[in-house]
Amino acid sequence: MQKIICIANQKGGVGKTTTAVNLSAGLGIKNRKTLLIDLDPQGNATSGVGVENIKEKTIYEVLIGKIDIHDAIIKTEFKNLYVIPSNENLVGVEVELVNDENRHFYLKKALEKLNEKFDYIIIDCGPSLGILTINGLCAADSLLIPLQCEYYALEGLSKLLKTYKLVKRYYNKNLELEGILLTMYDKRTKLSFLVYKEVKSIFPTKLFTTIIPRNIKLTEAPSFGKPVIIYDPSSKGSIAYLNLAKELIKRSKNWQKRGLEKD
Repeated sequence: MQKIICIANQKGGVGKTTTAVNLSAGLGIKNRKTLLIDLDPQGNATSGVGVENIKEKTIYEVLIGKIDIHDAIIKTEFKNLYVIPSNENLVGVEVELVNDENRHFYLKKALEKLNEKFDYIIIDCGPSLGILTINGLCAADSLLIPLQCEYYALEGLSKLLKTYKLVKRYYNKNLELEGILLTMYDKRTKLSFLVYKEVKSIFPTKLFTTIIPRNIKLTEAPSFGKPVIIYDPSSKGSIAYLNLAKELIKRSKNWQKRGLEKD
């Protein structure tokens, strides 16, 4: 059973793309055929898996109906990992679809054509709660929220959760909260621990056991067009994201079991 996961947080610099790229690569290493969709006009997830200078056949052309989604899928050099790239043209979607009453469902309709070709589809959203992110939420089975271990980390979380609840209520009743992932954790600081403690108290069942540490290899890897799992497999960042992939697979088995029981 295919699972579609939207990675979102309107706050920038929290590790969304780092998580999308490395979680996707980790799932691939764990023998799960994975499609990474870059839904951010900055295109960082695209370059993060070694794909560059794609002018056409991007997620933009898919959303406006210019090409079929199958024609935009690129096989990366990494095991079981595919990507639908993005570039700056994606900014135009916000304008082109603004008056379309079905504007929230373009990605969902496109993904339906894949007929469960992948085990996982990971959607990397930009730092906003605009049409693109709403498209990601409407197309997804679940929302994964990366949360930076800093003082203002929880400040924007309530706004994102409000958007999540609205999308679930009006557009995608099956959307679930996959979980909250703490990123940039520094065990040397008291602040990181306090953020962890607070999030744990508010979301005791939704906080991932895996915590992503601050790690220089995580910041180096994108400049080489590689997930950290490939760039430096022995690094703390690599080990953390492999553990996240394993934890997600375990959660997905429970999700799949619930789905079968409903059927």
